[in-house]
Amino acid sequence: MTRQTCGRSGWQVDKGLSESRYKAGIGVMQISNTIARGHHTVASLFPRFFHEPLANMSNLIVHGGVPLRGEITPSANKNAVLPILCATLLTDQPLRLIGVPEITDVKKILDIFRTLGSNVSMDFATGVLDLHHHATTFDPVAHHLPEEMRSSIMLVPPLLARFGVARLENDVKGCTLGVREIDPHVEVFERFGAQIERTTDSLIVRTASAAKQMTANHHWLDYASVTTTENFALCAAAADGTSTLVNAASEPHVQEFCRFLALLGVPIDGIGTSRLSVTGGRKLSGGEFRFSEDFHEIATFLALGAITGGDIAVRNTAPDQFPLIDRTFAKFGVTVEHRDGWSRAFQDGPLRVRRPFTQNILTKVEAAPWPYLPVDLLPIFIALGVKAEGSAMFWNKVYDGAMGWSVELSKFGAHVFLSDPHRLITFGGLPLSPAKVESPYIIRVAIALLMVAASIKGRSEIINALPIRRAHPRFVENLRSVGADVEWTSSE
Repeated sequence: MTRQTCGRSGWQVDKGLSESRYKAGIGVMQISNTIARGHHTVASLFPRFFHEPLANMSNLIVHGGVPLRGEITPSANKNAVLPILCATLLTDQPLRLIGVPEITDVKKILDIFRTLGSNVSMDFATGVLDLHHHATTFDPVAHHLPEEMRSSIMLVPPLLARFGVARLENDVKGCTLGVREIDPHVEVFERFGAQIERTTDSLIVRTASAAKQMTANHHWLDYASVTTTENFALCAAAADGTSTLVNAASEPHVQEFCRFLALLGVPIDGIGTSRLSVTGGRKLSGGEFRFSEDFHEIATFLALGAITGGDIAVRNTAPDQFPLIDRTFAKFGVTVEHRDGWSRAFQDGPLRVRRPFTQNILTKVEAAPWPYLPVDLLPIFIALGVKAEGSAMFWNKVYDGAMGWSVELSKFGAHVFLSDPHRLITFGGLPLSPAKVESPYIIRVAIALLMVAASIKGRSEIINALPIRRAHPRFVENLRSVGADVEWTSSE
């Protein structure tokens, strides 16, 4: 077996594929990337979208058992991109966003912008988006915000700021992660002086004043909600005066969102903490903004390398976000190293759960709002727990019912026990076999099932893996580039 150098990272990795298979994999990736440069979307969602050839390709076929080796440059975090796209409506000046991923939710929002009369120029091949909302209009009767997309609710504050009214469809949701109420958002809108009217199929939100002016205020959240924090900041940016939020979310994507508001000219103090102070009411500017790499995607590809016994280097310019993530990897015998803008995960021998110093307790992975381990990453560590020798408990402290997919793991032969709606125990290291499994509409669960499949020799199928496309552009092409044998297939 020969050694291959990861170009920019400088790390040496085993070249597990033959030279011909390696080149073939790169060729497939290049062809796929070329295809992806067209105007692809789910045509049924909005009539102005072009037809997407892959619209019916919702299942993934995985031929596993091959160590994945190579180098990945991750995309931007959709949880930063979507709120920032919503925030662009606050200004009527030209904007350029760099690193915009080709994902379905981005296309939905851009289509709404076009419908509202904004100038939109998107080049997904380069990731460059030019926006200008100078001729934007909004009619609550004719214009509806995208349904079935949680980030739609963050279009409300900028629409209120510009037009004094917004319409929100009743069916606003994201992944199926338990009950996700909109009450905290409604409360924020009302605190800034908005009036809420419920109709049979929508919510109409209006500013109370004829001048469309929102009122600065101080608020303390019940819990550190990401989207509620972002909605507060959006409202505060438009309100005259200084507003303060206590128990604010502080995730990396929230910090990135706040930095974008600062670029527009919104003074914000406390970025990255649980207390935000936002001064609004100013004329906002335009400018250029470059997205950071998605820490979820970085961790995901590191985990894919580890679970397959491979060696993947992932571009990472913000390793300061990773100390707790690194320590969580270490609980399964995986060491993460950050060097020269790249991250790499490796293990000395098979995956093994590290026993805690305190006797007679299980190794625990607890996920909650930042700076805890992010709940979105919990499924990938559950996949490692299934594969690693030993037992571990996983605790989702945010969403109820988010562990119900554990029955799918048993189809691989995994031994897992769902102790309650928030906690799951894995008894790992058992022999696993290929299986046909079905993912709920949760992005990282679809990936976790794929991870387990990729670690098992033979053919597996992940049904309803489509949520992956909501967050990760060219995910399958990236997997192929590091040696994975995986392809989309029709659900029919």
